[in-house]
Amino acid sequence: MANYSTKEEIKAVVEKENVRFLRLMFTDILGRIKNVEVPISQLDKVLDNKMMFDGSSIEGFVRIEESDMYLYPDLATWMVFPWESEKGKVARVICDVYGTDGKPFAGDPRSNLKRIMNEMKELGFTGFNIGPEPEFFLFKLDENGNPTKKLNDQGGYFDYAPVDLGENCRRDIVLELESLGFEVEASHHECGPGQHEIDFKYADAVEACDNIQTFELVVRTIARKHGLHATFMPKPLHGIAGSGMHINMSLFNEQGNAFFDENGDDQLSETAYHFLGGLLEHARGYTAVCNPIVNSYKRLVPGYEAPVYVAWSGKNRSPLVRVPSSRGLSTRLELRSVDPTANPYLAMAVLLQAGLDGIKRKLNPPKAVDRNIYVMTEEEREAAHITDLPSTLHNAIKAMKDDEMVKEALGNHIFNNFIEAKRMEWDAYRQSVSEWEREQYLEMY
Repeated sequence: MANYSTKEEIKAVVEKENVRFLRLMFTDILGRIKNVEVPISQLDKVLDNKMMFDGSSIEGFVRIEESDMYLYPDLATWMVFPWESEKGKVARVICDVYGTDGKPFAGDPRSNLKRIMNEMKELGFTGFNIGPEPEFFLFKLDENGNPTKKLNDQGGYFDYAPVDLGENCRRDIVLELESLGFEVEASHHECGPGQHEIDFKYADAVEACDNIQTFELVVRTIARKHGLHATFMPKPLHGIAGSGMHINMSLFNEQGNAFFDENGDDQLSETAYHFLGGLLEHARGYTAVCNPIVNSYKRLVPGYEAPVYVAWSGKNRSPLVRVPSSRGLSTRLELRSVDPTANPYLAMAVLLQAGLDGIKRKLNPPKAVDRNIYVMTEEEREAAHITDLPSTLHNAIKAMKDDEMVKEALGNHIFNNFIEAKRMEWDAYRQSVSEWEREQYLEMY
């Protein structure tokens, strides 16, 4: 990504690129991208941190009587979108949310992640690198531009045109991402029909979260230009694989990758094993954050390679955490449960805090499980100390409330507002009557 650090550099780009509008982007507690668009005539006001907005209108922010908030732009996130109209180009900058007291707002997910990153640095680590693997589906639009339930192709894993009819759309997404500074590492059709994956280079946690938000925006924009609707819904259709967002993570210190030890067991350091121990210890507690909607739990079921059990391995893909074979600077842990509806800033905050808790408490993970857990009996799983992830959003919320680490990672404001929002979502879901219920019971009873 282009890295701007001064107001003068920003103003020079505005002049050179004919930028006429500026989107001030931030993220609410539920992970949805929000933005305030201003004409470029307001640039000085933006750069001086004087742009205000009404925080009471944003999910989980503040009450109406304390609504005034400020957007502080992070100049390093300045980006000019390549598409241009007759009225000029549009740029964006990602902002942190501040209160009128000049302090970071406790309900801002991005500022909260920075808080946990600072705690990490106090323990002697210099970086927390994240490599996301987001998946999505492409559905056809109808004549009115509304999404249908018709997939754009019937391709499978690594298929190509003409079977993979989304190839051209996916290729345009990659070109658009590269024009914005992304280093795209791979792009391919996924297991499910109409399902795709694009992987981009890892980055430090805050930048990686910014990239995830930008990625989803670009995917949706380019898909619509192809007459398609891109959805990051984990399980849009019954009977096919769902969409995940596996998270590859590694800690760094001044010596390099803190997870690598040439002389360690399987060349993993004690830090890596303790971090892994923390991830497993708190897995049930952070699931609601990493899998935050009712539909998330339609993906986390046996039979589709999505993790269901709390275990780890370096050899198979059925456990929650996998240790890829790469070593040296590429040594990492891969958490397989996260899905792309997660607020990335909150997800990285709880995962980092879980790992740091494991390091501070010197938690050791149980033995690796190198068998296919899906074919193990319940007795065999119990003997191997393998527990289940929560099976519903309701159960995940209960597990989240019981985990003090999650509360520490999110802070009281985000924790309480997140719990309340998810309770309301679950209540609305459990009171609804589905088509399945009518098909099963309407005539029978």
